[in-house]
Amino acid sequence: MATLLTTPFSATSTAMEVIEGIDLRGKRALITGGSSGIGVETARALAQAGAQVILAVRDMAAGEQAAQEIMQTTGNQDVYVGMLNLSDLASVRAFVNNWKEPLDILVNNAGVMAIPEREVSAQGHEMQFATNHLGHFALALGLHDALAATGHARIVSVSSVGHINGEVDFEDIDFQHRPYDTWSSYGQSKTANILFAVEAARRWTADGIITNALNPGRIANTKLGRNLPEVPVNPALSGPASTGVSVKNIEQGAATSVLLAASPLIEGVSGRYFEDCNEAGPHQPGIRRGFAAYAVDPDNARRLWGISQRMLNEA
Repeated sequence: MATLLTTPFSATSTAMEVIEGIDLRGKRALITGGSSGIGVETARALAQAGAQVILAVRDMAAGEQAAQEIMQTTGNQDVYVGMLNLSDLASVRAFVNNWKEPLDILVNNAGVMAIPEREVSAQGHEMQFATNHLGHFALALGLHDALAATGHARIVSVSSVGHINGEVDFEDIDFQHRPYDTWSSYGQSKTANILFAVEAARRWTADGIITNALNPGRIANTKLGRNLPEVPVNPALSGPASTGVSVKNIEQGAATSVLLAASPLIEGVSGRYFEDCNEAGPHQPGIRRGFAAYAVDPDNARRLWGISQRMLNEA
């Protein structure tokens, strides 16, 4: 196995520590789910470094409030808000069709977790897969030319250690024939985030686009966990299997996203999976760290890309 990429940063590093000394003036960054949680902190760090920042959000009022707060705290007035509902491919198409400028950084950050009962998107796909993967897949494909136009773009896919709870069931992605399971569904969608990075790296590196995935860690006080009181506690997060899990604050949770989005330490590195600001190794049973083999398998990555493309074509 190749040597893992390491950096001076760690699980306790913050987004602002990672961005220190980096100049993003003249760069344009788009962050999905940028109105709260690690999304807004990622946006703040990129704005602090001088980038033009666009928050792609479902709730425009929350997005405008977040943008105002970022402008006040960073002094960067080049912060904007766009309407994007990732669970509706029509919304993604409208967003892409309105995009006219080159794009340097795309942070696929938005997500849903632990939906207690099976729900479907506007196009009839299981909601966690539709939001976490398919909407972001459509967004990245739609913005490919804008990313390629810069010659040095980066795509950051926010996955989760939860991907070890479920690989992609290619025969029944939408849980039409198997019983719906909250954590298998979430795990499948987060596995898909990593597989996207693997296949996009294969397809798009020649276009000057590098793409990596990450586990931000277990973050306190974000909206991602809003469904948790309504469902059983994830058994993988209790007991001995929780080894390796530590709770981060939001500033620490955004650090790995910012590293992959902006740090020169990642230049030329693509198709990999990071956690705690360093490249992760293979998952070891009993430890909530590392990547599952199926999540970086190139055959799985190609298969998911093809299936996802067909889903878009059918929408």
